[in-house]
Amino acid sequence: MDSRSKTANLLVRLGCVVLLASSVLHIVAYSRVSPVVSASNLAPNLQTVYSVAFLSMAWNWLVLAVIAWIATLRETRLAKPLVLICGSAVLIEAIFTVPFVGFFVGNEMIGAGSLLILCGGFLLTRGPV
Repeated sequence: MDSRSKTANLLVRLGCVVLLASSVLHIVAYSRVSPVVSASNLAPNLQTVYSVAFLSMAWNWLVLAVIAWIATLRETRLAKPLVLICGSAVLIEAIFTVPFVGFFVGNEMIGAGSLLILCGGFLLTRGPV
């Protein structure tokens, strides 16, 4: 494995670690904030939507990080496209959520993770044909 491949794998895996950390933080934050939402005067259906959205985002980041990580385990033809799709999906999510929730540590974490994954994905070689 050459230095370019090592750097690519390192960047992708570092981005995956950031996404996994963001996912875990989201789950921990949900468990702490959920009682507050339950006690609020939100309509019951909005409380349910809050729960589903919060946990769905954490699950989404977890799955995309695992897919990107697994794609870098071996140099195959699909590794680069899979990593680039995963990184792009998270970056698009980060960009489109900013107007609704503003800048905060969560958006910055998933943005940084997605950029690391994308940079590593662009450095990946195409693997055996």
